[in-house]
Amino acid sequence: MTALPGETPGTGGTDTPQDAVSPPDEAGAQEPTADADPASDGAGAAEVVDPASTEAAEPDAGAEAEAASTEGATETEAASADTEGASTDAASPAPELSEAQAELAAQRELRERIEQRKAAKAAPIAAGARLSGTAADLLAAVRAVESGEKTGSAFFASPAPAQAPRRPAPAAAQPPRTPMPQAAPAPRSAAPEALEAVRAVLVEGGAPEALARPAVGALGEQAGELLRTDPWQLLAVPGVRPEQADGFARALLGADCGPDDGRRTAALVGWVLERAALQGHTALDAGDVRAALAERAVSDPDAAVREAVEEGVALLFQEGGDEEPEETEADADGTDEGGLAPDADTPREPVRVLLGLDRYALAEESLADGLARLVNTCEKAADWAEAAAAAPSPSAAELIRTTAAAGLVAHSGGEAARAEPAALIAAARGLGLRAFGAAHSEDGRLRLSAAIGDPDTAVTLSGLLSGAQGPGRDEDGALALDLLVVLDAPQLDVEGAAVLVEALADGARLVLSGDPGVLGSAGAGRVFADVLAARTCPQVVSRTPDPGPIGELVSGIGIGELNQVDAPGKEVVIVPVRDAGEAVHRTVQLVADSVPRAFSIPADETQVITVGHGGAAGTRVLNEALKQRLNPGPGRFGGFDPGDRVVHVLAPGRAVPGVVRSADAEGLHLDCGGVPVVVPQERVESSVRHGWALSAHQAAGMRWPAAVVVLPGDAAQGLSRPWVYTAFGRGERHLSVVHGVDQALPRAVEQVPAQERTTRLRPLLEALPTPDAAS
Repeated sequence: MTALPGETPGTGGTDTPQDAVSPPDEAGAQEPTADADPASDGAGAAEVVDPASTEAAEPDAGAEAEAASTEGATETEAASADTEGASTDAASPAPELSEAQAELAAQRELRERIEQRKAAKAAPIAAGARLSGTAADLLAAVRAVESGEKTGSAFFASPAPAQAPRRPAPAAAQPPRTPMPQAAPAPRSAAPEALEAVRAVLVEGGAPEALARPAVGALGEQAGELLRTDPWQLLAVPGVRPEQADGFARALLGADCGPDDGRRTAALVGWVLERAALQGHTALDAGDVRAALAERAVSDPDAAVREAVEEGVALLFQEGGDEEPEETEADADGTDEGGLAPDADTPREPVRVLLGLDRYALAEESLADGLARLVNTCEKAADWAEAAAAAPSPSAAELIRTTAAAGLVAHSGGEAARAEPAALIAAARGLGLRAFGAAHSEDGRLRLSAAIGDPDTAVTLSGLLSGAQGPGRDEDGALALDLLVVLDAPQLDVEGAAVLVEALADGARLVLSGDPGVLGSAGAGRVFADVLAARTCPQVVSRTPDPGPIGELVSGIGIGELNQVDAPGKEVVIVPVRDAGEAVHRTVQLVADSVPRAFSIPADETQVITVGHGGAAGTRVLNEALKQRLNPGPGRFGGFDPGDRVVHVLAPGRAVPGVVRSADAEGLHLDCGGVPVVVPQERVESSVRHGWALSAHQAAGMRWPAAVVVLPGDAAQGLSRPWVYTAFGRGERHLSVVHGVDQALPRAVEQVPAQERTTRLRPLLEALPTPDAAS
């Protein structure tokens, strides 16, 4: 690796671990600040800052992702009437029972209730029953179409396609569809009387009136009444901390409230689980939840957890141990604290008790059932031998043959391996099947479209589900396709995946394709990793390596090795720096001068990627410096000028790059990859930020001709192998590394793997009957 001509050393400084999963109770949390930038990270709270930069960075990482998940968080109260764990009266242990025995007893009661609920239903669990936001709206539309209540054209932006046989239809029979402009989602309007009622309660409790609108958005039109009777529901509002909710409650309730108030402990359990979801978990160990409650001055965390389960705030799950309730009961009487049967010769697996929010629990159950449905309903006798023989590579041929014989396939590989799903789609369409590919970003869609050679077959996942792109829906409300290949599969969160699988018809084939080494989804869950680990479907591992010095470097990082690679064309350049100020200076010089001069890559095609948003060399500071150099201006449109590079943050994990074109009374006009987008004035501050510099999570699923990765000194604790792998892989032709972390970089690559997320999808998949799946 070499330095560009004329470059001199320097050092850097910010630090925000992109995929770190910090303790759910408190880690990285920060009170809201006046200058918090809620749009600064499409990845949400999956990015956790190092103590050196926590104060500046955390409001971005937490507040925005909490805003996107608030709606689902506030559904937990309403879910108490029908959730599986809505009541665990039997969970209260007798004084002589140990803690482990009490948990087992509680689990037995829960299992009995689950069995009663399942026995009362002839059909599987309603898929997506606790999904929220756009996902819930889409699922409601599907249900309405299926029931005949409404037609498909009532919900989707494009006309419903002519009714055609569900099974193989010639590709030419499908009318061409062009991507429709994606407008910013309109904010939910709140009734003036509801806002006024909330303002009155907030003022009475000493809380800022500015919380009125987000409170109504989180709690609904009855937010004022709800906050008056249960002030701790203020925790459902993005950015509100437990200590702030405590002060609000004391002002309203006076001496009638205390640290063990049932309303407080229930709200804290929900808050802890919501915080965990922002870090990727769909469930938490019950012990971790109790520890978090103890840190919040709850004197009896065990009782608080039981009450939260009884109130339906959380569901209780068991991992490990025997499956039969009768055996579990015997174990509760005869198993010691270590999980060993005292009279057994061999050790038994200890029981692990998990707590989770019902929205994620039901999404995981729905997703597992849906994947099993695809595995078992697909016609396995398809003869694609001729198409496989004509494949452009051995890996592509293997993928085609595997897909012909399976309803669900997992395909993994690097950037070069994306040609294999493209070859599969082209082959399937040549056989007369309705085959489409869905990418995480517009950039990914364009690259897939170029690889297939047919722009109508490549869509974004959001565009496919909304109906703005792709084949539309058939007469049953399902996606009118026979084969769907989802690229960038590691970016799938569990709720989005559940909605996607629900929208696929029986007999359709699904291929999940992605690079296991990149950062995981911004939302809760680890769908792709769980599918790979469960091994309930055939897996195809690409043998196509990424080319060139950048490909060699990134491939080594993927296996934990930071190798020095030969870069005769200066494809990889290391720029050492001494401090954060020099890191910012060198970054601006690289983007504005060095890279354009050496590689003829203009500044608007070079992407800066750094570890965090705050700190002396975070995205905010870098964006300010890059704007001053590349597009100076007064920021007359809410801080933006025409020509500014920005990202439009639609939701956690969906940061869409764009360029500011103009502004008027309608809002801020953006060009996002050729798609015009208008952001209403009231949403500009919360959903648009400058985009010369991004976090690695925001950059996932996209590539640029050149990438400049900034690693300042205080970024050391934020580095991990997936972060480095993701960031270094964003450049196609050139990668510059502004390096100020010394040995922390090779140490992170070698010793800091992806942080584990607690999920339930893998055991659910392993427990499902899939006789035709590969072992």
